[in-house]
Amino acid sequence: MADHQEVSVTLPSEPASVSAARRYVAEILGEWGMPPGSDAADTVRLIVSELATNAVQHTFGQSPTFTVDVQLERDEQLRIGVTDSHPRWPKRLPAAVQQDNGRGMVIIRWLTAECGGRVSVQPTRDGGKTVWIALPWTVPVQQ
Repeated sequence: MADHQEVSVTLPSEPASVSAARRYVAEILGEWGMPPGSDAADTVRLIVSELATNAVQHTFGQSPTFTVDVQLERDEQLRIGVTDSHPRWPKRLPAAVQQDNGRGMVIIRWLTAECGGRVSVQPTRDGGKTVWIALPWTVPVQQ
């Protein structure tokens, strides 16, 4: 496998794009050797779903699209970033029992930490942001 692989897709900021983003990432990871039904694949799909949902719900129509970047570096680290053009950065909200939403970043941070990864947020040139997750690549290297 190459030292660095990278793909991306840009989708409209609408609810149907959440499942499209999830499917896209699952297909790419399958092509790169991650078994579709594995715990790792399920975790990544859930993280992507939460990131895409945040990009759709919390930009308040001010980001007409969002982009999902998927990178695999030297069969060691998987990085997934979701970029939108809204200037507001994600906030860590308290997970009160009566809340119907607002727990996305808590879920993302917890799942990422459980896998030994990390979450970061970077500004974009156009005033938006990218939320990145970085996870160890745990798929056995095929020889």
